[in-house]
Amino acid sequence: MYIILVYDIALDQNGAKVLRHVFKICKKYLSHVQKSVFEGELTKSRLKKLTIELRKWIRDDKDSVIIFKNRNKKWLDKQFLGMDMSDETSNFF
Repeated sequence: MYIILVYDIALDQNGAKVLRHVFKICKKYLSHVQKSVFEGELTKSRLKKLTIELRKWIRDDKDSVIIFKNRNKKWLDKQFLGMDMSDETSNFF
């Protein structure tokens, strides 16, 4: 299935550490699009592994992750405003 994942990590005392770990976990499974946005194809089992790893770091009272799921990438239209990052999305950071 095609996944778009976005996260928002509170930058408090431990936020930088959480942010680094969440970024590395997402990068392991998906392509980095921009800042806190990732996308890619995952099987159900890989998606489950991703969510299990993220749950270890996401603080329920401060952070959030949203995972959009679609059966197929071809049903998703992308529109870029501003800089078109479509050629560079996996090399942003």
